[in-house]
Amino acid sequence: MNDAAVLKAYKRYARKYDLLFGKVFEHGRRLLIDKMDCRGGENILEVGVGTGLSLPIYPDSVSVAGIDLSPHMLGVARRRLNGSSGHRRALLRMDAQRMSFADNCFDKVAAMYIVSVVPQPSKMMSEIRRVCRPGGDIFILNHFSNQNFIPRVVETAMVPFEKFIGFKPRFALDSFLEEAGLEVVETCPVNLFGFWTLIHAKNTGCASREFRQRLSA
Repeated sequence: MNDAAVLKAYKRYARKYDLLFGKVFEHGRRLLIDKMDCRGGENILEVGVGTGLSLPIYPDSVSVAGIDLSPHMLGVARRRLNGSSGHRRALLRMDAQRMSFADNCFDKVAAMYIVSVVPQPSKMMSEIRRVCRPGGDIFILNHFSNQNFIPRVVETAMVPFEKFIGFKPRFALDSFLEEAGLEVVETCPVNLFGFWTLIHAKNTGCASREFRQRLSA
């Protein structure tokens, strides 16, 4: 995966993304934002905002900055925002691996369906920790490698096509947490068959040793 492959894939997806992934991933989006427990006046960052499907779900009392690398996906998001709480919503074209925000400027950060898309997830997570205030909340929602036989076979068969489909079909949860430097508060399965995982973490700058031990048990 590289930036060029991501841009090419999501240029193809932009017009039909909502149809393909809107309803099927809706449960995860709503659950994540519910667990964010947004408070009035908070500054929220959504990394990989895509076509902005999640934007109407946030309460009007918070400010949300949504970033994405794909101008085509952002174009759809801007049309969605037209006339809807735009005064507290900002959409910016930005690489999640190299953000231009100042340190510690967001209270909470959400990254939905994006960590297996970016070429270097560890760089993205380093940037997320940098822009999230100390003690702030980080929420990750993504598909991670499934060890059951049939899903594993399907994921493995998709690996040679990852540049075309725009994401890594085999993406290990334990390796991601090890590299991400997060203190995990909670994980829970979401969406169809629970094949996606919602992670809530605190921005303390170090991965939770106890949680990693539970994963390997």
